Amino acid sequence: MEQRYHTLPTNRPLIMGIVNITPDSFSDGGRYLSARDAILHARKLIDEGADIVDIGGESTRPGSQPVSIDEELQRVIPVLEALSGTQIPISIDTSKPEVMKEAIEAGAFMINDVNALRNPGALEIIAQYHHIKVCLMHMQGTPQNMQQHPHYSQVVDEVSNFLQQRINAAIAAGISKERLIIDPGFGFGKTFQHNLVLLDQLNQLQFWDTPILVGFSRKSMLGTITGNDVENRLHESIAAALLAVVKGAKIVRVHDVKATKDALAVYTAVKNCKS
Repeated sequence: MEQRYHTLPTNRPLIMGIVNITPDSFSDGGRYLSARDAILHARKLIDEGADIVDIGGESTRPGSQPVSIDEELQRVIPVLEALSGTQIPISIDTSKPEVMKEAIEAGAFMINDVNALRNPGALEIIAQYHHIKVCLMHMQGTPQNMQQHPHYSQVVDEVSNFLQQRINAAIAAGISKERLIIDPGFGFGKTFQHNLVLLDQLNQLQFWDTPILVGFSRKSMLGTITGNDVENRLHESIAAALLAVVKGAKIVRVHDVKATKDALAVYTAVKNCKS
């Protein structure tokens, strides 16, 4: 497929809409498992104003089990191919180099990797495609065990050091820093307190002008604060996204695009006003 080149706006925070093509994601598992339902949902998020759509075929919630390469490809490629003609860049949420390659060939613009290109061959695959952006996320442990006993001496320093190491590894592999995005990995091997500290000090992760992506949408840390179940965490998800943007995040990954977009429009209007 001919590769589509996208340029992401830099004058405002961006919204990444979530499409989970999985039976077991923590919030909407099973809801968009068929290609038809996933495509319709993605188009709905685009209509609501998503700047990027992030498609995932393997859950990475705590305790989730990995799926095979073939199964993941069967879930994501038909959806990606159906959406590749849109004007909105499509991201693939995967850690498998084989899935990365197939997704890029099918029209993906971005790879969103919770394992930060640490799987053998991942760096080399991304280095081959000079137009592809990639998000490097911090995770302590694996999805299967990451929430069992997360521990840090200084969580911000350790997350920062890891992300800088992965940026260095990417650059050494031939991936220019302009293509990189970083994600501190809220909820991925962190306790409730770790997440709060990371959010409070998010601006300390602003290095090398690398954009920060965050994902709080509907996560358990928000339920811990409000007591709301996963289906009723809209307000706290918006509050967390807005606070993250104030602290320096450039991309927020969310389930509820329209509500988040409206909230960030108010922030952007105030930020850009001329007194």
